[in-house]
Amino acid sequence: MPRRGVVGAGTVLMVALAGGPASAAPPAAAEISGPAALTVTAVRPTAQTLLDRKVYAVTGDLRSTSGTAADILNQVPSVEVDPDGVVSLRGDTSVTILVDGKPSAQFSGPTSGLSLLQFPAADIDRIEVMTNPPAQYKAEGSAGVINIITKKTRKAGFSGTANASLGDKRRFVTGLNVNYNTGRLKISAGVSLRQEARVRLSTSDRAAVDPATGTTVLSHQMIDEHFLRHIPQVKLGAEYALNDRQSLNLDWSHRELSGNRFFTQNDQSQGVTGPLTSLSSRHSDGHEWSVDNGQSVRFDQKLWRPDETFSLTVQRSATRERERYAYNNIYSIPETLPTQDRLRLSLDIVTTEASADYVLPLSADRSLKLGYDFEDDNNRFDNLGDDVDPVTGRLIENPNVTNHFRYRQHIHTVYGQYETPIGPWTLQSGLRLEQTNVHTLQITGDVAGAYGYFRAYPSLNMDWRLSDQAKLSLGLSRRVTRPDPEALNPFTDYQDIHNLRAGNANLLPQDTWSYELGFNGAAKNLSYGLTGYYRFNRDSVTDVTRVVSADVVLVTKANLPKSKAAGVEFTASGKIIPQLALSVSGNLFHNQIDASALGLGGLRSTTGLNVKASLDYKPTPVDTLQISFSRSDRRLTPQGYIDAINLVNLGFRRQISSKLAALITVSDAFDGQRFRRVVETPTLRDVTTRYQIGRVAYVGVVYSFGAPKKAKPGGFEYDQ
Repeated sequence: MPRRGVVGAGTVLMVALAGGPASAAPPAAAEISGPAALTVTAVRPTAQTLLDRKVYAVTGDLRSTSGTAADILNQVPSVEVDPDGVVSLRGDTSVTILVDGKPSAQFSGPTSGLSLLQFPAADIDRIEVMTNPPAQYKAEGSAGVINIITKKTRKAGFSGTANASLGDKRRFVTGLNVNYNTGRLKISAGVSLRQEARVRLSTSDRAAVDPATGTTVLSHQMIDEHFLRHIPQVKLGAEYALNDRQSLNLDWSHRELSGNRFFTQNDQSQGVTGPLTSLSSRHSDGHEWSVDNGQSVRFDQKLWRPDETFSLTVQRSATRERERYAYNNIYSIPETLPTQDRLRLSLDIVTTEASADYVLPLSADRSLKLGYDFEDDNNRFDNLGDDVDPVTGRLIENPNVTNHFRYRQHIHTVYGQYETPIGPWTLQSGLRLEQTNVHTLQITGDVAGAYGYFRAYPSLNMDWRLSDQAKLSLGLSRRVTRPDPEALNPFTDYQDIHNLRAGNANLLPQDTWSYELGFNGAAKNLSYGLTGYYRFNRDSVTDVTRVVSADVVLVTKANLPKSKAAGVEFTASGKIIPQLALSVSGNLFHNQIDASALGLGGLRSTTGLNVKASLDYKPTPVDTLQISFSRSDRRLTPQGYIDAINLVNLGFRRQISSKLAALITVSDAFDGQRFRRVVETPTLRDVTTRYQIGRVAYVGVVYSFGAPKKAKPGGFEYDQ
């Protein structure tokens, strides 16, 4: 059933294709046979506003060939991705990321940021942003849901794309995607290989009041880090129609990461006046390996009424990570003998999910959805630290680092969702009921924990079509943010003896109520939108930093009593002249944090503006030049703030033929990925700066092959 939406202006006919061609391919055309044959060119709108989501086509972004999902998401309005791959939506980092509507272990837990920096942008067709998701989607994530829709072809016959890009500093990307579609069988497969090289420089300047002496100690830390990674990926998908009423879908994916990681760390400290009291260095030789696997099976049964369906889905995703490091430590002040130690890190995050969904169309514009979902999360975290005996070379276990933690979570869910017109409005209402049970075990010390809770999560989305080109919308929802599994681990980790970390077994899940009111319209060559929003949070999880000794701090977790976020989100896009398109978006926000219960200074608030802009210039029919800019303004924390980040990206494409294109892209052209965090308390001022020396340039080609058969009349399908 088509959803009502406002699409971009400036084209004769816009049809949102469910599976678009590769970025290098020309627009699709449908030939209608008959006495007055007509060729209709389908131009995908860059953005659509539907009843419960906003959809952004991203295949037109030139970095979709050589970049990653993080690069693409950074161009989506109100979405920001920091240098570590942490995603925020309207300034909130609690975001649920789905792939083709399904959860994945790779985007949960401590590896989620790294996974986003690995996910190939060439696999992405469009991005769906849901700030008030309907009941059929998980209630997890206070900011909402970002759904990454991967490319799927509807072309008949055999087709595909091949791409290769060569970057600076030994970087390269290459990939092949093929599709075969005939009769009842549709098959898609893809393989890619990426090599990444990065340089990162981190500094920390700290002034802390020593709790033992009451004197102020100044300390400085610098880490110079280099790594080289190889990332191969293979994926396979198949859809088979058993008969006219039954179909089976299979998906399988496998991605690995392996590489070497080196860093040198220099530490020093002294009083406010006088000479250095400590000076040391630490060198690391490391190797990292991880693998992401995903499998899913879905069975669809068409029932008695048109479009009445029943679906059964079973899916499993697993992320496994292994790291090993060898450290050499040199102590210059006071001068002592060098030492050596070893560290091995291991984590396994496995998510298994089974769901049943029923869709009942009641009329042309009314529908009912019902479903049940069971999720099982089984996580293992193992850290093993050893000191090297300077005489014998034997490894001696370090109890300050060695730690084993287990986490198990079960979530039972039932939901109902109803959509209907009410006068000039279209209403979508839903209710999601979830029972959550969690068990934890800190094996070191045999500390077990368990808790459970039941919550109801209502959602409501409404829109009122004022005209063919304008509509009013409103939405509300209740959301939850469950603590990361590792955040519940109370063990104090001494991997970095100057920056200790520990979780909190007593953390509560965050409860969020979200409200918004929006307007979207189009006029001639311009599309625009304005949305006001408000979020109220209880028990949000935050970092708390405390001084332990002269040059050592402990970072742990705590629940904030409450926090608020409000703002106005705006978008505008259109053509200035036929060859030049401009897109501008922004988020004018106000955040307030109440940290009084934590002894962190009571109410704190900030106001800022996040803004994005991009230019798309076509000087000739075969040339495209893109320039984009984004700024993430200062973000508030209970004990300080995180500074603004500015990014500029450049791209150029030459369409050599209908099947072959050449591209040049430059990401972060001016090295703007500087992450700066300031912590200020009565006993501590800590300024941490991390420079992602990340200007990345690629030169590449994209080749499309396979000739699609002529489309049948009426072959276009509007996005669902």
